[in-house]
Amino acid sequence: MPLHTGRRGDDAELAINPLYARFGTHRVPKLRLPEHELDADAAYQLVHDELMLDGNARLNLATFVTTWMEPQAQALMGEAADKNVIDKDEYPQTAEIERRCVHMLADLWHAPQHREAVGCSTTGSSEAAMLAGLAMKWHWRARRQAAGLPSDKPNLVMGANVQVCWEKFCRYWDVEPHYVPMERDRLHLTGEVAAPRCDENTIGVVAVMGSTQDGSYEPVASIAAALDALQRDGGPDVPLHVDAASGGFIAPFLQPDLQWDFRVERVVSINSSGHKYGLVYPGVGWIVWRDRDKLPEDLVFHVNYLGGSMPTFALNFSRPGAQVIAQYYTFIRLGFEGYRRVQQACQDTARHCSAAIDHLEHFELLSDGSELPVFVFRLRPGITAYSVFDVSDALRKHGWQVPAYHFPQNVEDIAVLRVVVRNGFTRDLADSLVTDLRRELHQLDQLAAPLPQHPARTRFHH
Repeated sequence: MPLHTGRRGDDAELAINPLYARFGTHRVPKLRLPEHELDADAAYQLVHDELMLDGNARLNLATFVTTWMEPQAQALMGEAADKNVIDKDEYPQTAEIERRCVHMLADLWHAPQHREAVGCSTTGSSEAAMLAGLAMKWHWRARRQAAGLPSDKPNLVMGANVQVCWEKFCRYWDVEPHYVPMERDRLHLTGEVAAPRCDENTIGVVAVMGSTQDGSYEPVASIAAALDALQRDGGPDVPLHVDAASGGFIAPFLQPDLQWDFRVERVVSINSSGHKYGLVYPGVGWIVWRDRDKLPEDLVFHVNYLGGSMPTFALNFSRPGAQVIAQYYTFIRLGFEGYRRVQQACQDTARHCSAAIDHLEHFELLSDGSELPVFVFRLRPGITAYSVFDVSDALRKHGWQVPAYHFPQNVEDIAVLRVVVRNGFTRDLADSLVTDLRRELHQLDQLAAPLPQHPARTRFHH
C-alpha cells in the first residue's frame, strides 16, 4: 500500500449538497473526525460524489485485476462480507469451501496426488509469493544447518521482469536477489541464463508464467531442465517456484499441453491471483505446494483461537471470506469449459486488437496476446516528435487508461504501451479503442508538423 502524507489544501472541508444538509451540518473536515454524526444518506452521497473522480474501471487497460462479476457472485460476496475467513470454527463451511478451492487448483495444476497437495488462500499473489519464498528459504536453511554449513547468505535467482513483490520478499526477509537482466532479444528468464547464477546459497529460482512487462510466459520446463543438468554436474539442487499470478488461470485452458506446472518435477510450488484471470474481485490469491513435504512444518502455526486448534500459514490473520466464496462460485459456475470459453474470448479480442494496432504505421508490436491476453507495442523508429507517454495521456481524454512505461534496467531505453484484455472487454470496445487511438495519433501528428511559413505582410499607412 502507498504511504500517504499531507497535501496542499488538505485543511479544506468537504461541502455537503444542500439537499442532504440535515441537522444544520453543511461541511465535513477532511483529516479529522467530524464533531457530530452525519445522516446516512448525506454520508453516502458525499463519498459517492468523491468516487466519481476515479477512472472507469472497465476502461482501465492497465490493470490485470477483475473489474466485472455476475450479479449472483456480487450477491454472495455481500452476504459473506461479515465473515472472517480465519475463524474456521465459527465459519466451518467457508473453511470447507477454501479447502475445496485448494484441491481444485492442485488438480488443475496437475499435482501428482491433488488430495495430498497443501495450500491456502491469501490476499493476493504478492502474499502468496512471499509464503512460497519463505518455504524455500526454510528448506534451504534446514539443509545447510543439517550439513553444518553457514546459512546466513541466502539468495534468490529471478528475471529482472519479476513483479515488485519479489523485491519486497528479498528485502523483508534478508535474501539477496540475483536478478537476470533483460536483453533486446530476450525479455524474460531462460534456463541458459538462470542456471549459471545459482550457487550453494540459492534458495530457489522463480519462473514467471505471464510477465507483467509483455505478457509472455517464461519457459518453465527448459529452466527446470537447466537446473536438472546443474545438479547432475555436481551443482546444487535448486527448487523452482512458478509465479503464475496471471498465467495460472490462462495456460491450463488455452495452452493445456504446455509443461509449466507440477508436471515439471522440479516445480515445488505455484502461486496465482484469483482476482486476476481467476475472475474474482480483489483481493484473493492462492498458493499450492506439490505435497506436504514442500511446506516446512515449523512455518505453520497451530493457534487455539475462538474454540479450537487451527493451523495457519499467512502474513495476515483476519481476512474477508467473501472473495474465497466468490472464487468457489466461479469455479462451479464456469467449470473447465466455461473458463476456457471466457479466456479464449479474451485472447481472441487481444489478438484482434493487437493486429489492428500493428496495421497502424505508428507502432510495432513486441507481443501480440498469443500467451496471456496482453500485448505490448512501441512507436516505430523515426517517430520522435512525441512519445508513448504522450499517446497514453491523449487516450485519457476518451477515458482509456493505457499505461506507458520503460522496460527494466539494461533495456530501459525501450518505452512501450500495454493493453491488458480482461473478461468484459469486448471486441466492440477494442474497436472503439483503436478508433480513438487513430484519432489521437492524427492530432499528435498535426501538432508535431512544422508550422507553415507565411510571406511577410505589407504594412499599410493611412
